[in-house]
Amino acid sequence: MSYKIPFNKPALVGSESAFMTDAIARGHISGDGYYTLACQALLEEEIGVTKALLTTSCTHALEMAALLLDLQAGDEFITPSFTFVSSANAFVLRGAKPVFADIRPDTLNIDERQLEALITPRTRCIVVVHYAGVGCEMDKISEIAARHSIPIVEDNAHGLFARYKGRSLGTFGELATQSFHETKNFTCGEGGALLLNNQALIERAEIVREKGTDRSKFFRGQVNKYGWMDLGSSYLPSDLLAAFLLAQLQQRDRIQLRRKEIWSRYWSALSDWALERDVQLPFIPSHCEQPYHMFYLLLPSLETRENLINYLKARGILAVYHYLPLHLSEMGQRFGGKQGDCPITEDISDRLLRLPFFIDMTDELQGEVIQAVLSFDEFETRSQAVRGFAVDSV
Repeated sequence: MSYKIPFNKPALVGSESAFMTDAIARGHISGDGYYTLACQALLEEEIGVTKALLTTSCTHALEMAALLLDLQAGDEFITPSFTFVSSANAFVLRGAKPVFADIRPDTLNIDERQLEALITPRTRCIVVVHYAGVGCEMDKISEIAARHSIPIVEDNAHGLFARYKGRSLGTFGELATQSFHETKNFTCGEGGALLLNNQALIERAEIVREKGTDRSKFFRGQVNKYGWMDLGSSYLPSDLLAAFLLAQLQQRDRIQLRRKEIWSRYWSALSDWALERDVQLPFIPSHCEQPYHMFYLLLPSLETRENLINYLKARGILAVYHYLPLHLSEMGQRFGGKQGDCPITEDISDRLLRLPFFIDMTDELQGEVIQAVLSFDEFETRSQAVRGFAVDSV
C-alpha cells in the first residue's frame, strides 16, 4: 500500500551524486577509499572519539564490538529489552547470554537504578541504547561499570551528534556504534560505524574489519604482505556509500535544523491535546541535547494505539509502533525471558506510536498529520458512543 504521507522518506541534500561520480573517477569504490577516510575523519573530529571505522551496518559494528571484547559461550551481557534485535543478536552470535534490563518510564532508556542487581561474575559488557538519541544516565552507568570493571558498549544508532551533559554520545563506552540506515538522520541507505575510545583496541579492530587480516597495514605500507591474523569478516562499506554519506554529514547543520523544526512543531501543536488525554510526549531531560531523531506518542492503551494507527492509515498516513520486548520474543524466551520480567518495557511497547518524520516533509504535510491526530479524539468519542448504544440496545 502506498501512502500520501509515508513514515520515512530518504532525502538528497546536495552533493550525493557528484561525490559518487567522483569516487568512480578516482578508481577506488571498494572499502577504505577517499570518501571512507573523509567520513571517518569528520566523525572523529565532530564527536571527539579516538577512532571511527565505517561499517556496512550498525549491526556489523555491534558484531565487531562483541569480537573485540572476546565474548565467549557462557558469558553474559546486559541489554535493555526495549531495543532493536541487533543490540542482543550481535553478542549472542559469540555464544553470550543476554540479561534483559527494564527501561525508565520517562526517557525509555535502560533503567540505571536496576543495573547493579543484574551484574553477575559472568557479566562481560553492558550495552546501553540511547533511545531516540536521548542520552542514558551515563554518569551513574559509568560509575557502576567502572566499579565492576565491565566495559560499556553504546548503541548510538539514534543519537549521532547528541550530547549528555555537554559530552557527545558515543564517547562514554569503550566502544560505540552508529547507524546510517535510511531511517536515520544521516544515511547512505545501509551503513554504520564503530567508534573506539580505547586506543588498545584500534589495531585489532582494523584486523577484524578486514576479514581478520592485516590488510589495512599493507595498504599503508607498514607490512610488505598481509595474512590471516584473527577472527573477522567483511565489514567495509563501498566507497560509493561513503561518498553518499559524506554529502549528508557535510550538511549536518541544515539537516538537524530542519528536524528540530519538525519536532518542535509536533510538540507545540500536540502538547495541549496530549495533556488533556493522558498521552505522553517525548521527555528530554535538561542535561540532554537530542538530535531530533523521532517524535512519538505514548497512548493510554494498546487499543487506542491500534485505533489511531488505523485511523491515520485510512487517511493515507503511515505511523508505526516500535520495538517488541526482546525478552518475550521466541529467542528471548529461550534465554529465560518471561512475562513480567520487564514491566515498563511491556507496557511501553503496547502504547508507543511514532509519527511520520523526514526532512522533506512540507509544512502542509505535517499539518495534515497534526490535524488527523487532533481529529482522532472526535472519532474515538463517536465510536465509543456507537459501541455504548449497541450494548444498551442488546
